[in-house]
Amino acid sequence: MIKFLTTHNLIGLTIGIATFLVIGLFHPIVIKAEYYLGTKCWWIFLALGIIFVVLSVMVSDLLLSTIMGVIAFSCFWSVFEIFEQVKRVRKGWFPANPKRVKKEDKNK
Repeated sequence: MIKFLTTHNLIGLTIGIATFLVIGLFHPIVIKAEYYLGTKCWWIFLALGIIFVVLSVMVSDLLLSTIMGVIAFSCFWSVFEIFEQVKRVRKGWFPANPKRVKKEDKNK
């Protein structure tokens, strides 16, 4: 596969498409993770990022290694985005989970 992509100068385009799809996939994942789990799931993204970094270094195939690297750093970026999503929910840009008890409500 990599030989075909390299021969036809498609490796960069393939990596670009894969990157676009990974980033596009992570956007709703972050939204859903914050909605259902809140910010307590940040460590899952961190752990997955570390796992994909290790896998990226271990895999010898250029295309797979690159895609795993993109997934790794999308996971790392999601740690930041989980906390940004909370701010977006507070601004009313996204719905809050009504089943989750807010910190203000716990103190009452």
